[in-house]
Amino acid sequence: MTATVPPHTPALPGPLAALAPFLTHYGYLAVGLLVLLDNAAIPVPGQTVLILAAVYAGAGQLNLAAVIAVAVVAAVLGDCLGYLLGCYGGRALVHRYGRYVGLSGARLQKAEDFFERNGGKVILVARFIDGLRQTNGIIAGTTGMPFRRFMLWNTLGALLWVGTWSTAGYLAGSDIDQVYRTALRYQLYLLLAVAALLIALGTRHLLRRRARGRRR
Repeated sequence: MTATVPPHTPALPGPLAALAPFLTHYGYLAVGLLVLLDNAAIPVPGQTVLILAAVYAGAGQLNLAAVIAVAVVAAVLGDCLGYLLGCYGGRALVHRYGRYVGLSGARLQKAEDFFERNGGKVILVARFIDGLRQTNGIIAGTTGMPFRRFMLWNTLGALLWVGTWSTAGYLAGSDIDQVYRTALRYQLYLLLAVAALLIALGTRHLLRRRARGRRR
């Protein structure tokens, strides 16, 4: 049977249109599966299907509360899978191969200290950044973040991410194409800001090392 786009759904931009048959055919299962995998280190269009499901809800084809519930549970479980992978596999890999990429001894300890201080904020913001959304659970598990603390920020991050995108999709209506493109642009700005911050922190660290070396 060939799936068709619901008749009252507005015109969709490319990525959303490509997912429309899959969502039409599988409904909430498609939302749960793609969101779970997207938050468990597998690069699938989980965020895109979430937005599309919210558009469908605005067109009366899905229930918005059900979309949100399914997506939140899937996002939390996906991050938990990443956390378990980090706990039982990531740390062992870092200890075994970290020295080849300069991540061993003092540097590994510094990375763990940073995540201990700022890990909650990272997890909260990570879902809005491609790459970090897929890997933040693994990083949390690898650096030994306590599971209860991880679950708190994991759940808050899932609620914020799902709430933001489902509301945007639901309210966008016929303007979904413009809203989607604007959202992608701001996501790029956020990614560039994070990259700039990391570069600034790395530069400051190198300058401090050189200054200490000169004093010695």
